[in-house]
Amino acid sequence: MTGHYPNTRLRRTRAHAWSRALHRETMLTPADLIWPLFVTSGSGVEEPIATLPGVSRWSVDGIVARAKEAVALGIPVVALFPNTQRELRSDDGAEALNPDNLMCQAIRAIKDACGNDIGVLTDVALDPYTSHGQDGLVNDAGYVVNDETVAVLVDQAVNQANAGADIIAPSDMMDGRIHAIRRALEMNAHPNVQIMSYAAKYASAFYGPFRDAVGSGGLLKGDKKTYQMDPANTDEALREVALDIAEGADSVMVKPGLAYLDIVARVKAEFDVPVFAYQVSGEYAMIEAAAAAGAGDRNALVLETLLAFKRAGASGILTYHAAHAARLLNG
Repeated sequence: MTGHYPNTRLRRTRAHAWSRALHRETMLTPADLIWPLFVTSGSGVEEPIATLPGVSRWSVDGIVARAKEAVALGIPVVALFPNTQRELRSDDGAEALNPDNLMCQAIRAIKDACGNDIGVLTDVALDPYTSHGQDGLVNDAGYVVNDETVAVLVDQAVNQANAGADIIAPSDMMDGRIHAIRRALEMNAHPNVQIMSYAAKYASAFYGPFRDAVGSGGLLKGDKKTYQMDPANTDEALREVALDIAEGADSVMVKPGLAYLDIVARVKAEFDVPVFAYQVSGEYAMIEAAAAAGAGDRNALVLETLLAFKRAGASGILTYHAAHAARLLNG
């Protein structure tokens, strides 16, 4: 119960910066950030991504430099996504199982350079490797089949763990894949490799620039609505999260983030587990477009949106603004 004016003046504690800092309820630090990075082939390569201003694909040597930068900034984890060459893509996504694919090369290089000073999170899904752009195997009717896909995802996860991945992050939304991957990690001597499940991943319109970045946008045949979630649903997200926790997920993710803060808050309140949010490519691009148009201050927009994730209950945020935000937060 609150008091009465003028005995209670809520503006009283807002009058000075020191007082606002003292009463601040939510804190954002570089340790709350995960930096997504795009890996491409070659050496000394930086390829700016037109639909993601300020974001590039990097060859493995450049990815190592970004990982070292993350360590210096206090960012604890980098997340890797490969831009697989067209000639290496196939209907069955077999390149995902190659122990010397771009993902595995980048994992090993980061670990050789940085050791345990930084965590490496790796995406498990087939869309960076398939010629049709879907996250799984497709039958003759064009349907993404579940159990056959899970079998490939398990091998993909073990392949990445063998290369040195610290966190396996299945983004495919197949049923039952968390239990299968957890069991395989245990059986292959990777008991401490974490699983961060994309537990509530929606069939969103905000993914376009990401698909450009990994080279699957122009390849995608159909849509992903038979496995990614309907944006209209919230209770279903809780069921997805409950299943993934029961199957062995160490943490869960909500994707996209900013348009789904209600889901972040509900998941945190219901399960009280580590919940991460992905500020996806379309959300990032909107902030950059607004700043470029003079519709808002870029630094303020970046920090305010990231703080919103923490306020909603997120333990951390995957964001392409990670390095920029960390510099701002480090002062």
